[in-house]
Amino acid sequence: MTVKHSLLAILTLGPAYGLQLRDELVRRAPHRAGINVGQVYGTLERLRRTGLIVEGALTADNLQLYSLTAWGQQTVTDWMSRPAHTDSLDWTEMLDQVLVVSSIPGSTFEELLSGYRRALALPTQSGSEPEAQRAALDSATTMLHDAATRWLDDASRTLHLPYASYGLSTLRPRRGRRATVS
Repeated sequence: MTVKHSLLAILTLGPAYGLQLRDELVRRAPHRAGINVGQVYGTLERLRRTGLIVEGALTADNLQLYSLTAWGQQTVTDWMSRPAHTDSLDWTEMLDQVLVVSSIPGSTFEELLSGYRRALALPTQSGSEPEAQRAALDSATTMLHDAATRWLDDASRTLHLPYASYGLSTLRPRRGRRATVS
């Protein structure tokens, strides 16, 4: 889910083509280095079908550019301002969201971090597990929340610097998907 929103966040910087978006995602969230450009193009097609992005102009070398629609802009603005998941902590989703949002100039980065801190402070819901399992689960949840809180504190210090956010790269990759002629 966060790959979709990360691509939308990157598109707030301006129109981009698929391989460019993949490279920007990996640059902003290096733990996503394994994502392939085919997955990005599949996600872009789903975003286009749902009306969050539109195909726009072509680059000089005939690569299709994608842009946000008004609904896409609103969707990504909402995503950048509050945690994607507050019911359970998904470490990779949190990394994606915090790293990508911190890299977008003018984003609501501190608001996002505050939302995660509030979500992490909420008590966990008690289930019907046996007492020993519940104790182990509570211990693991506490440790995970402590680690996440420490990481958010560190991210607030290190990612909130003037050079932490940046625009689209001007480096051109060697290839990309050419637009299809209809």
